[in-house]
Amino acid sequence: MSANTQLLDRIETALDTLRPYLEADGGNIELVEVTEEKVIKVRLLGNCVTCPMSFMTMKAGVEETLRKIMPDLLRVEAINLDESAVSK
Repeated sequence: MSANTQLLDRIETALDTLRPYLEADGGNIELVEVTEEKVIKVRLLGNCVTCPMSFMTMKAGVEETLRKIMPDLLRVEAINLDESAVSK
């Protein structure tokens, strides 16, 4: 198993710890990509897409959880989340 595959597995495992909370509110999260620049790209699903707390969930929940397994993480981006729309 390559180091990249192991990292992806660890990321999915970390996201699995968050999914029950997201699913309880009708949402979910999907791993899209890990870039060479150490950016993890995810797609928010269901109610998470339009939830006004999505930006906070990304910063305080998802990013914090993923930093524990990838300390050199630059940031987490939701590819389908417009930060200006949810941070008002």
